[in-house]
Parts: sequence; C-alpha cells; structure tokens
Amino acid sequence: MNWFVLFIAGLLEVVWAVGLKYTEGFSRLWPSTITIAAMVASVYLLATAVKTLPVGTAYAIWTGIGAVGVAIVGMIAFNEPRTATRIACILLIVAGIVGLKYFGGAAH
Repeated sequence: MNWFVLFIAGLLEVVWAVGLKYTEGFSRLWPSTITIAAMVASVYLLATAVKTLPVGTAYAIWTGIGAVGVAIVGMIAFNEPRTATRIACILLIVAGIVGLKYFGGAAH
C-alpha cells in the first residue's frame, strides 16, 4: 500500500512542478493555490510512505517519478526537445526507479 502512496506522491510532485510555470512567481491566485496544495499533499504522502519504506529508496523514487513526469509533460505540453539522448536519459531514470523498487532492500 505504501508503494501506491509513494506513487501518488510522485504524481503530485509532477503537478506542483508543472504548476510552478503557471504561478508566474506565485503572483496568480489559482495556479499558486493548486501548486501549493499539490506540494503539501505530495510531501505529506511521501512522509506517510517513509513510515514503512526506506527513506533513501522512497525519496529517490519520489524525485525520479517527478523528474520523469515533468520531463514528459514538458515535451508534450511545452514543446520541449524530444531528442533521442533526452529520451534515453529519461529511460535511465526509469531504470533506476525500477531498480530501487525491486532491489532497494524494501518489502515489495
């Protein structure tokens, strides 16, 4: 169950990271409100997950989900570069996330 909580925390990290683009320096009310709410919820769920998961593994997976998610959203929504090298690097992050999940020393 805590792996699922960690996954949702990672997705919320994507929401708040992308939300930063729309806040315009936290000068826009609703984008700022959504971004801050996603930040709080993401960190809360991460804290919940690390009650039973190793903190190093959980934090690395949380940031990895965020990094991969934001990179993908950037390519799709903001027309950021879609080079083979960039995609290969994203796949390396995914490989690291999978490796930490399955070989990180925590119960599956």
